[in-house]
Amino acid sequence: MNLKRFISLVISVAILLYIYAQIDIVNLVQVFQNCDRLMLVISLAMVIPITLITAWRLQQLVPQGGLGLLEANRLILGASVLNMVLPSKMGDIAKAYFMSERSNLSGSLALAISIFEKACDLLSLLLWCVFGLILDPAKDSLFWTMTAGVAIGLVLGLLLLSSQRFAALFFNLATSFAPKSLKIKLQKMQTSWQEMHSYFWHEKPQLLLITSTSIFIWFLHLLQIWLFILALKAFTPFIVSLALSPLSILAGLLPLTFAGIGTRDAAIIYFYQDYFNQATGAALGLLCTSRYFIPALIGLPFLGQMLGAVNQRMRDEG
Repeated sequence: MNLKRFISLVISVAILLYIYAQIDIVNLVQVFQNCDRLMLVISLAMVIPITLITAWRLQQLVPQGGLGLLEANRLILGASVLNMVLPSKMGDIAKAYFMSERSNLSGSLALAISIFEKACDLLSLLLWCVFGLILDPAKDSLFWTMTAGVAIGLVLGLLLLSSQRFAALFFNLATSFAPKSLKIKLQKMQTSWQEMHSYFWHEKPQLLLITSTSIFIWFLHLLQIWLFILALKAFTPFIVSLALSPLSILAGLLPLTFAGIGTRDAAIIYFYQDYFNQATGAALGLLCTSRYFIPALIGLPFLGQMLGAVNQRMRDEG
C-alpha cells in the first residue's frame, strides 16, 4: 500500500471514529435490529439488476458484438474490486486493458469507452441531483449554492462530451497549468477523449441509447438508497432524496478517503439530519458502503484475470 492510500485509509478511520463517538453504538445496533428485514433484502438485492444493466450497457459500447454479456459482467465486477483498493478509479483503467485484450480493441479505444462510460455515470448523477434540487421545497442559501455548483458541473461535463472544440480548449488549458507529473497523463487522456468523440458521435441512435440507459441506471441507484431509508423505518420524500443522495455520493468521490468511506457517511448524516437521527444516518452510510462492497466481493474471483491483463499490457508497453 502506497503512502497516499495509507493516508486516505487513516482519514477514513478517523472520520468514522469521530462519527461513532457522537452516537451511541447501541442505538446503531438497534436501528438494524428494528429494520424492515424484507425491505432490506429487496434493497440490497437491487445490486443484481443494477450490475446486469450496467454490464449490458458496456456490451453495447463495444463495437461489432466483441463483448459477451457474461464477460461484461466479469469486467464490471472485477473493476469494482480494484476501485475499492486502488486510487482514482484505477479499476476502470484495468477494465479498459482487459477489454482491449479480450475484444481486440485498440488500447486507446478501450480507454475511450471506459472514459465515456464513467462520464455518462457522472453526468447522470448530476442530472438527477439537479432535478431533485429544483423540486426540493427547501430553498435556502445552501440550496442555491449546491444547485449552482452541481449545475455548473453538469454544463461543463455536457460541453466536454458534446463539443470537440471546447474539449480541446479545456485539455490544452489544463495541460498548460498542470505540473509536469500530470502533463503526460492529461495528453494521453486528451487523445482518448478525441477518439471517444469520433467513435460515439458517429452513431447518434447508439449515443441516445447509452445516455438514456445511464440515466435509468442512476435512477435505480438512487431508488436503492431511498429503499434503504425505508428499510431502516425512516422516511424522506423521494424527490428530496433524489437531491440529497447524489450530494452524498459526490462527497464520497472526493479523493480524501478510502473508497469514499467516511466522507460519504458524514455527508449522509449532515444532508439527512432534518429527516432522521445520527444513528439512522450512520446505518444508512453503512448500507451505502455495501453498494460498493457487495459487487467487489462477488468480483473477487475475476480479480486475478484482470490484474494479469494489466501486467501483460504494462510489459508490452514497457
